[in-house]
Amino acid sequence: MNERIASEHWAGRRVWIIGASSGIGEALARQLLVMGAYVVLSARRREPLDALAGVFGQARVLPLDASDRGQWRAAAAEAQSVYGGLDLVVFVAGRYEPQRAWELDTERVRASFELNVLSVYDGLAQVLPQLIEQGSGGVMLVASVSGYTGLPKALAYGPTKAALINLAESLYFDLAPLGVSVYLVNPGFVATPMTRGNDFPMPGLVSPAEAAQAMVKGMAEGRFEIRFPKRFTWAMRLLSRVPYRWRFGLLHRMTGL
Repeated sequence: MNERIASEHWAGRRVWIIGASSGIGEALARQLLVMGAYVVLSARRREPLDALAGVFGQARVLPLDASDRGQWRAAAAEAQSVYGGLDLVVFVAGRYEPQRAWELDTERVRASFELNVLSVYDGLAQVLPQLIEQGSGGVMLVASVSGYTGLPKALAYGPTKAALINLAESLYFDLAPLGVSVYLVNPGFVATPMTRGNDFPMPGLVSPAEAAQAMVKGMAEGRFEIRFPKRFTWAMRLLSRVPYRWRFGLLHRMTGL
């Protein structure tokens, strides 16, 4: 079972957020810092991290290009040493570029998989031994409802998120018996820099702050899968179970694509 982390129990907990410079990662960092957690902030861009750390004394900045596997060993060692260990590691760094079949660019696809999927494996390889040894703590993988089913314009993004969903499920089998929690986050549409350029309707759009609140609430309830907003993500989950001959038509009408 996943650990239930009540709001009042975040004080003093040590969290490493990879992808904390904007969007969901930044909002989650702010939320946890307000509740008293000690947070290590990582992303490629240092300036936003410095700005956030300037507001909260218990935040530390650790620049990291997650897609560069050569940086992970040193970064993980530093993240674990800053506060004498880690209680939660959040993998939220991601890349989203709309693509259609007639625009297929394998270099862009490769870049998406390197950041969205392979970097998570690189990070897990560095942090799991310590979490397993201490028999506590957890990892959080931020995927997407785009991983539930194929969608228009998600030629690279959707498959990377489907991979994360499967990875989180597999991790749970191994880690839960060892006392290490696994949280899978499947957001719907969130108003972030990644979605700003979308030229199609985004039903149930939520703010990054609302996303962070839902994530904290999900951990407080000890849930494996944390998805939001409820109505839209439940609809997408159900749609993924509908036979293809109906699903494709429904998705076409929903998206207009």
